Amino acid sequence: MAATIKTREEQQKMRVAGRLAASVLDMIGDHVRPGVSTGELDRICHEFIVGKLDAIPAPLNYKGFPKSICTSVNHVVCHGIPGDRVLKNRDIVNIDITVIKDGFHGDTSRMFNVGQPPVIAERLIRICFEGMWEGIRAIRPGGRLGDIGHAVQTYVEPHRFSVVREYCGHGIGRVFHEDPQVLHYGKPGTGPELSRGMTITVEPMINAGRRGVKLLADGWTVVTKDHSLSAQWEHTVLVTDSGFEVLTLGADDRTP
Repeated sequence: MAATIKTREEQQKMRVAGRLAASVLDMIGDHVRPGVSTGELDRICHEFIVGKLDAIPAPLNYKGFPKSICTSVNHVVCHGIPGDRVLKNRDIVNIDITVIKDGFHGDTSRMFNVGQPPVIAERLIRICFEGMWEGIRAIRPGGRLGDIGHAVQTYVEPHRFSVVREYCGHGIGRVFHEDPQVLHYGKPGTGPELSRGMTITVEPMINAGRRGVKLLADGWTVVTKDHSLSAQWEHTVLVTDSGFEVLTLGADDRTP
């Protein structure tokens, strides 16, 4: 599958889907607290996506995934399945939201602290967030995918954190996961060329320990091999005439 170039009309639909996905994260933040289960967070998000936004939660039944969102707690790197786990003080959790609206996907994730996190967790979350933005700022027409990965990697690793290599960002549009794959490590000036009208996700996964990960028996949940903490942030980004446009900014990040 080749990378798809979105028309102006399709870009606008991507903007709508992206803003709706961000609104779910804006909403759920107040519910992330000690004593709440990840299954309850999934229920709240599902009802908001379907009932309030009149949209579709893309993860639900995607290749057999059983829930409407992903909740990745502490050493879970990605694709955590919501369930009976109850969040406690000092946990950290990534909530990953993808909605489908008028046939187009908006995909974004955000880190949340549960109560007062450990210092190392706060630092990990901050460096991951800043690393994501380093990657996003490398996006421009005529640039290369390797520029994004290089920007993330060279920001994160000097802080003594590691970049997960087995999972990456991706193209997105009418299809949840399109080409190209967007790696969060690499060499500048390498890889496929970025073209205006492309929409991709930048979503680095950063570990406090070594970069090794393993897939659990459920076929979805990915954890750090050394049980160290992991963090992830994600935005959907449009390649524009002169640079980039982030389509999944939260309410606090958007200008009036």
